[in-house]
Amino acid sequence: MKQQTAYDIDEVAARYVAEMDGEQWTSAQEDGLQRWLARDPRHPGALLRAQAAWMALDIPRPSANVQTEQEKPALWLNRRTVLAGGSTAIAASIAGGIMLLGGTGYSTSVGEIRRVPLADGSIVVINTASAIDVKLRDAARNISIERGEAWFQVAKDQQRPFIVAAGRARIRAVGTAFSVRRHSSKTEVMVTEGIVEIWANGAEGQRIQLKAGSRGFIADDAAMQQVPVAPSAIDRTLAWRNGKIDLSGARLDAAAAEFNRYNQRIVVIADPAIAVEQLDGVFRTDDPEGFAQSVHVTLGVPVDLSNSAQIRIGEPGQ
Repeated sequence: MKQQTAYDIDEVAARYVAEMDGEQWTSAQEDGLQRWLARDPRHPGALLRAQAAWMALDIPRPSANVQTEQEKPALWLNRRTVLAGGSTAIAASIAGGIMLLGGTGYSTSVGEIRRVPLADGSIVVINTASAIDVKLRDAARNISIERGEAWFQVAKDQQRPFIVAAGRARIRAVGTAFSVRRHSSKTEVMVTEGIVEIWANGAEGQRIQLKAGSRGFIADDAAMQQVPVAPSAIDRTLAWRNGKIDLSGARLDAAAAEFNRYNQRIVVIADPAIAVEQLDGVFRTDDPEGFAQSVHVTLGVPVDLSNSAQIRIGEPGQ
């Protein structure tokens, strides 16, 4: 029997992925896929690469007057054009230097949370109003956070370090899970699994290791700080991965700011006197109205929902 080449395997994987995305996927096809996956240890990895490439085909081309990281790839494709070329076109996009995944920008709009599987087996969950650039190379896996926040579950690969850049901050992991959030003048890192190493670009001699359950900050002036935090607090902070905001004794002004990250309709604390009041609860990121009603019931303060652009809680000078 002729030995399958890597390209042959990628083409079969691409065909399976294209068929799975349709409406006619049957149990017989699923059985065939499972047999194919079990036949060769290279097959599961090929399927993952094809799935990642297939998801990347949904990236919209930016408008002519907007310059974004998404304009870096020289090749623009969508699922319709690739389907016209069959599975060979998808396989070519994987094998040809991984144009779609080796240097691809991903972004989210306000309120959008996006889960992206990478070709190396890692997973990225991108938070609201964020933009990242992914470059997977033979020697290293480099991620750049242009704005916003992302959580990474990193596939182990000792030969290819996984390095995230955000401002001056640099975060290095091998096989671990952590989040990175870019603030206006600093970068925040939270580790949910394993260990990461952080440092500031230009100050490589000063490095800190963060273990699971730790939070660290790297300022744009290269100052670094490690802050002990309970694992449960990190889980609450990262509830956005499931489309939730978990408030546990959060001040109202901080809670309002968190809801405003995810919604066009903003929450305004109109009475400064209640801004320091605290509230517990778990809410959907897209439910500022439910948050406001909870404040109304809990604290007995007025809530004005009449303006479609904002929600006012409390009254000035109340």
